[in-house]
Amino acid sequence: RLMPELPKFDDEDLKSYGDEEEESALSPPAALMSVLATQELLLENILECIPVGEFAVIQPLSDEFCLVLGYLLTWKLTLAFFRAASSQLRVLYSQYLRRTKSLNKLLYHLFRLMPENPIFSGPTSEVPNKDTKTFFTEELHLDVK
Repeated sequence: RLMPELPKFDDEDLKSYGDEEEESALSPPAALMSVLATQELLLENILECIPVGEFAVIQPLSDEFCLVLGYLLTWKLTLAFFRAASSQLRVLYSQYLRRTKSLNKLLYHLFRLMPENPIFSGPTSEVPNKDTKTFFTEELHLDVK
C-alpha cells in the first residue's frame, strides 16, 4: 500500500535532475535497493552453476525457496513503485537500474528459475487434458499465510 505513495516525494526534487550534462539517474527507495542488492548476491550464489537456458529446481519451503520468493516479492514492490511514478521519474529510475545492472540480473535469474514445462498443477475443476493450464494462463494468488 505504501509503494504507490513514495514517488510523490521525488516529484518535488525532479527539476534539479535535468540540469546536469551527463545522463542523470535517480535511485528508487534506498532501503528497497539495499535489500534487492543483497538478494541479488544471494541468488547469484544459488544459481551460479546453472547456465541461462537450463532451469533450477527449487524445493518448496527450503531456504533457497524463501530467498527466491523474497527476491521476486522485492521486484513486485519495485514494479508497484514504478507504476505509481510519473513518466519523467520512471526515466530516472530506469537509468539507475540500468547502471546497477539490476534489470539484467533479474532477466538472468528469471530465465534460470523458469520451469521447462510451466504446467499449472493447482486445483482445477475441469477435465485434466481438455485445456492445459500453465502459469501464463492462470492467475496466481500469492497470499502469505
